[in-house]
Amino acid sequence: MKPYIVLMLLLFTLSACISHHHRIDGDHMILILRYPDAKKVVLFCSLDGYKPRVAKKVSNDWETEMPSGETFRYFYQVDDKPFLPHCSMREKDDFGFENCIYDPHL
Repeated sequence: MKPYIVLMLLLFTLSACISHHHRIDGDHMILILRYPDAKKVVLFCSLDGYKPRVAKKVSNDWETEMPSGETFRYFYQVDDKPFLPHCSMREKDDFGFENCIYDPHL
């Protein structure tokens, strides 16, 4: 039972450190990934054929600017490893991984 409690505390601690949200800024949306220990964050999204978009570090957050009215799929690469944040809509891709889906109409 004790290892289970330690694991739950560790997961809770990590979830408090890593979060994901967005804000609308005019006709742009800023995707924000709070990942304070990351050295490099890159966003890949369907709007441009999954070309890498290097995120900008702002304090403990990583920010990437996107158009606000478009639906798109995306995932991150954090320190050269794929990373999918908590998101309400997901889908499997052709490679056995998942992508988040952003839909401005929902």
